Amino acid sequence: MFHDSGRYMSPALFPITLDAMKMQIDDVALQGIEFWSNVCEEEIALCVEAEEAQEQGRTPEQVSKHYAKGALPHLIPILTETLAKQEETDDDDDWNPAKAAGVCIMLLAQCTGDSIVAPILPFIQQHFKNPNWRYREAAIMAFGSILDGPDQKILTELVEQAIGSLIEALGDAQLQVRDTAAWCIGRVCDSCEEVVIRQEILTPLLPALSNALQQEPRVASNVCWAISSLAKAAYDMGCQMGTDYSGQPETYILSPCFEAMISELIKATDRSDAHMSNLRIAAFETLMELIKNSPKDCYPVVQNTTVVMLKKLEQLLSIENSLETSSDKSQLRDLESLLCATLQSVLRKMREEDAPLIGDAIMRGLLQIMQRCAGKECGGVMEDALMAVSTLIEALGNKFLNYLDVFKPYLTAGLGNHEEAQVCSAAIGVLADLCRALEGNIAPYLDEFMSLLFQIVQSEKVDATVKPAVLSCFGDVALAIGPSFSRYYEYVTNFLLMAVSTAKVEDREDYDKVEYVEQLRESCIEAYTGIVQGMRTSQNELALLASQTPHMLDLVELIATSDSIEDSLVGAASGLVGDLVTSFGVAILPSVDNQHIAALLTRGRRSKTAKTKSLAMWATKEIRKLKAPAS
Repeated sequence: MFHDSGRYMSPALFPITLDAMKMQIDDVALQGIEFWSNVCEEEIALCVEAEEAQEQGRTPEQVSKHYAKGALPHLIPILTETLAKQEETDDDDDWNPAKAAGVCIMLLAQCTGDSIVAPILPFIQQHFKNPNWRYREAAIMAFGSILDGPDQKILTELVEQAIGSLIEALGDAQLQVRDTAAWCIGRVCDSCEEVVIRQEILTPLLPALSNALQQEPRVASNVCWAISSLAKAAYDMGCQMGTDYSGQPETYILSPCFEAMISELIKATDRSDAHMSNLRIAAFETLMELIKNSPKDCYPVVQNTTVVMLKKLEQLLSIENSLETSSDKSQLRDLESLLCATLQSVLRKMREEDAPLIGDAIMRGLLQIMQRCAGKECGGVMEDALMAVSTLIEALGNKFLNYLDVFKPYLTAGLGNHEEAQVCSAAIGVLADLCRALEGNIAPYLDEFMSLLFQIVQSEKVDATVKPAVLSCFGDVALAIGPSFSRYYEYVTNFLLMAVSTAKVEDREDYDKVEYVEQLRESCIEAYTGIVQGMRTSQNELALLASQTPHMLDLVELIATSDSIEDSLVGAASGLVGDLVTSFGVAILPSVDNQHIAALLTRGRRSKTAKTKSLAMWATKEIRKLKAPAS
């Protein structure tokens, strides 16, 4: 690449790329701009590699020569002028030099940090109020594009200076300026939250966003993102002020206008043009973010939103049969999916005592959706409905047992749907949730469910990515029914042995394979952990477990001796070691007291992830307890 031979090529290449960027022929200009985008991406990757090398105490194979930083004074004037060459008729999907210039500036900011401010700031300041709309829009685009680069202190100063003009731009006469201003405010809310949640900023910002939400779909869609980012920023600040036992703040700065924001977003989902510029999706996703990031004093509004969503679902289901065109039916299914996802958001916020009050209505709606999906090509809706059922199970706990008989046909259909990986995965997730919620009460249904899980593992039609979830689910089943799991024990352990034997990586450069193998191993560890924890309460079952402990420890050592492994896998393997030690005591000490497992636990104790660190420390402590009397 350019970095390897740049020292020799730079004098020749540099003027050629600059000339190309200035060309009136779009294809040539694009090549020049994208050349520098590629240089930035390469230098960003080299920077990440250098940081990793420093952490690991080694010398990086290559180091950045910082060509992008040196080229800034030459590149920025060309790129900013190119930003102003946008057309009124630009389609969102059209790729042109103006859009490429925005991306290139963004990459330059990430690559050069503070250094981008000095060369680009004069253009931004000069053109924010330019009578020519193209330059106004270009200045706002340039400002939004550099926000990932500078130091937080510099960024805060820049945003403080610009935020008033950005809010003003939401009311600009030109559509493109309003659209880019809404996008830019979303970027500001993401990168500089401490500024946008000040009361003196919110006072003009909130009415401006409310007004812009009623504008053209492309503007309103960007406003949704800005509101979503603003809600997250406000919630984070509320949490910093203090939370209760559930981790929720009592109130936050958006509480006085929360109900109005929810109402405005619901209206946006009902707009006749909401199918344009993904506005309906953006409005629903923002609705979900607002609900997710809502404090305790907004709970009544969340409850009311649940009622509104259920009414919308009822209305949809009532008109479905009257729709004739495939386009109308497709839009309806998309809306059903979005409503399922929104119901998940409200259920996650629902208090334990309130969930049963809406359980019947939610389950009735979800069952109707699943019934209408049966045998049709609407896997996306079925997946979302199953995921909503999962959330309802979490909210209701063992009270979900009331719905299990009527829901079971749809769960078995999902588990038997080997052609649609997403639906099958969602069904496996539901079964795992049922095991956690119902515990022993799931036992009468398990023969049928386990048979379906065995079929998934053995099926050649099922996408390979689905199978790790089945193995994890075996662990959930074992935890739910305890020693009774012995009836499935032999089948399950055979499947686990087969999975471990196939979880091998021949080519470390095949990243998809490496990721899949790690996923498979982690799922096997989770299955073994559930089986050990579930069956160790009985002496007979403990003896049964003893025959499998060598295989379990072989897997742990295989993980321990792997070149690079995910932190979560280190934690899971450490946890299994701890479970085996506490289950078998001194008898297992010779098998776990070796250098490979010691190295794994050391790695876990040094982890920055609290869960991994805690599991590794606990397993180490349990081994030391056994060794103390022995020594």
